[in-house]
Amino acid sequence: MNEMILDTRILPEPIFQLISAEKIKIRKVGDEIHLTPINESADDCPLLGLYSDGKLTVDAFLKWKREDKELES
Repeated sequence: MNEMILDTRILPEPIFQLISAEKIKIRKVGDEIHLTPINESADDCPLLGLYSDGKLTVDAFLKWKREDKELES
């Protein structure tokens, strides 16, 4: 399974218009591609995340890791 975080501005215009968040999580599971908007801001949590822009909190990262484990089961 591959996963990455991207800025929505790099998406093609028709897809960009459907997503209201600034960033998206892209996950490939088998033959499917999942696009998940990231609506979290650095102001939502005082804990800074692992990325330099501080938009991913530790809680969100741990939640994604739990989701990954569930999908692998």
